[in-house]
Amino acid sequence: MIPRCVTPVCALSALRPEQGVAALLPDGSQVAVFLTHEGAVHALDNIDPFSGAAVLARGIVGDRGGVPVVVSPVYKQAFDLRTGVCVDSPSHSVAVHPVRVRDGVVELT
Repeated sequence: MIPRCVTPVCALSALRPEQGVAALLPDGSQVAVFLTHEGAVHALDNIDPFSGAAVLARGIVGDRGGVPVVVSPVYKQAFDLRTGVCVDSPSHSVAVHPVRVRDGVVELT
């Protein structure tokens, strides 16, 4: 079995509830990392598929019918933080990255 690569992103203490942080990964891609008020950490691709802009980390984090979402600041589509699916247009989505917190550090796994 090939071990998964673990990528440290930031200290958990660098995250503020309901605000995103963008991180550049070693392969040049970007992720948007979010901490909810409930303490859950989520990571999605940072590129908005509707505009092509790297802006999801700057989106508004909230709740849409019990679903934790980030709303893109460009065209205002909401993306489920758990699945990456656009709740306004389910045929569109962004990749979700597995994330964990270990020893106070947010890591992509």
